[in-house]
Amino acid sequence: MHTPVEETVQARLILSTHRSARLRVTLSYCPDDPLAVRMAFPAEFSLDEPDAGRDAGPGQDAGRDAGQDIVWVFARQLLTAGLELPAGVGDVHVRPAAGRRTMVELRAPEGTALVQFDSTDLRRFLWRSRLVVPEGEEHLHLDADRALAELLG
Repeated sequence: MHTPVEETVQARLILSTHRSARLRVTLSYCPDDPLAVRMAFPAEFSLDEPDAGRDAGPGQDAGRDAGQDIVWVFARQLLTAGLELPAGVGDVHVRPAAGRRTMVELRAPEGTALVQFDSTDLRRFLWRSRLVVPEGEEHLHLDADRALAELLG
């Protein structure tokens, strides 16, 4: 079994036209879930109210307690495509920006977050994920029986 890929990168949360906040985002890829990538954001950047009992928004992992990272899960292919051309439908959109930057827009009922990444960081992370599971070979790593068991609880 392959080890998951994890990388922490610097990003900017865009607050307005002239304001942004630096934050560290942990990117992760697990061969047990070969079609998805995860982005974990520090809890202090949550759009959510600070009570721990609320459900996670679309694209977010449920069961988050106060103080835990906010984790968004979406298709690895979406991140790859968004490095070159605007991509995404629904809660997650990715698009290239000027100066070797990539914008990731995350939409939840509480609001929308726009996060700017250095494209080089995202490309390096995706390259490392492809060393573990090459694009087009994700189906070889899917465990349908396990996924069904998890779904049925």
